[in-house]
Amino acid sequence: MASQAQPAAPAVRKKTVGRERSSMHDGFLRHKNFRWLKIAMVLSITCLASYFLIDVQPRHNGGSWYGYTLGTIGAGLIFWLTCLGLRKRAITPGGWSLKAWTSAHVYLGLSLIVIGTLHTGFQLGWNVHTLAWALMMIVIISGIVGIYFYATLPDNLSSNRADADGAVTERMMIEQLRSLDRQLHDAAQPLEPGQAALVQASLEQDPFDGNFLQRITNSYSGCETRAAIAELRRMRAYQPRMGDDPLDKVDGLLQRKESTLARLRRHLQIKSMLQVWLYVHVPMTFALLAALSAHIFSVFFYW
Repeated sequence: MASQAQPAAPAVRKKTVGRERSSMHDGFLRHKNFRWLKIAMVLSITCLASYFLIDVQPRHNGGSWYGYTLGTIGAGLIFWLTCLGLRKRAITPGGWSLKAWTSAHVYLGLSLIVIGTLHTGFQLGWNVHTLAWALMMIVIISGIVGIYFYATLPDNLSSNRADADGAVTERMMIEQLRSLDRQLHDAAQPLEPGQAALVQASLEQDPFDGNFLQRITNSYSGCETRAAIAELRRMRAYQPRMGDDPLDKVDGLLQRKESTLARLRRHLQIKSMLQVWLYVHVPMTFALLAALSAHIFSVFFYW
C-alpha cells in the first residue's frame, strides 16, 4: 500500500510548482484575476449611474456638492497614483506588492477618465480647471502608450538579442563590433589609399552616434559602414578580380559589422521606446499636480 501511494507525491509537487510559476508569471494587468480592473469598473459605473440619477440644479458642474464629491475622489486618486514612483523603491510581497500596486495604478488611473470628466460636468473652457483636466488626460494617454510598449517591446527585445549561441547582451554586441574593427584595421592595410579611407571612416564612426530621432526611428542615413560597402563594391565593379583579393575579406568583415550594427541599433531603439514615454508621462504628471493644486486653491479661495 505504501509503495502504491508514493508515486502520487511527485505529481502533487509538480502541480504545486506549476501553480507557483503561473502565479509568478501572472502579469500586473491580470493580477489576481483582474481584481483592480473589476474595482475600477465598479467605481466608474457607480459614478456614471449617480451622475444620471442625481438631479443637480441648474446642471451638473464642478461647483455643486456632487461635483465636489467627484473632485475629491479624483484628486485623492491622482495624489495616490503619483506615489507609485516612491513605492517602486520598496519591493515587498503580499496584497500590496509592487505588482498589485502597479495593477491598481493602471486601472484606477483609467477610471479617472470617467471620474474627472464627470467632475467637470462637461463644462470646459480656457481656464486652469480645464488645464488640469487636459493634463490629466495627457498623463492617462501616455500611460496607455507605456502599457502597450511594456506589453509588446520586451518580446521584441528578447528576439533581437537571440542568437544561434544564445542571448547576446548589449556589452557582447559592443565587443563584437570592437573585434570586427580590429580585424578590419588589419585587413585594410593592403588597400589603396582611397579604399582604406572608406574603411577608416567606418572605424572612426561612433556606433552610438546619432540624435534622438535617429535612434527612436532606427534611421541612420549617415552610416559610414553602409557607405563603405556600397562605394567599395562600386569600385570593384571596374577592377579585375584577383585570386586573393584583400577586398573580399574587407567586404565580408564590413557586412558582418553592418549586421552587428543593425542588431545593436535595433536594441537601442527598443530600449529608447521603453523609456521615451516616461519623458512625457513623468513631466506631465508634475505639471498635472501643479495645475490641480492651482485648481483646488482657486476653487476654495476665489469661488
